[in-house]
Amino acid sequence: MQVIHTNDAPAAVGPYSQAIKAGNTLYMSGQIAINPAEGKIVATTIEAQAEQCCKNIEAVLKAAGTDMNHVVKTTCFLADIADFKAFNEVYAKHFISKPARSCVAVKDLPAGALCEVEALAVLD
Repeated sequence: MQVIHTNDAPAAVGPYSQAIKAGNTLYMSGQIAINPAEGKIVATTIEAQAEQCCKNIEAVLKAAGTDMNHVVKTTCFLADIADFKAFNEVYAKHFISKPARSCVAVKDLPAGALCEVEALAVLD
């Protein structure tokens, strides 16, 4: 196993890694909308937070030597299911390969986030 880390995505806020490479699979921890330059969530809308989540995922994928087109599965968590449509509009711009996905509403997310996205990717 290999730990993947980049300063272009938020550091882990607990005892976990941004991602782990095992064989030809990348297992990414969930990304919330923490702006890595500021170390906190600065976006206030679901659209802006979803955008930051996707940017964070892209940064971790890049650090692992891959990109969004290699993501095969995502799990998405929303603090409010009423944000589903707006979240999907941003998500669709980034995940153009349409990986398999689960999306659920949860009671709360870390740091008051409105959404969180985790991903699995296949590496070349």
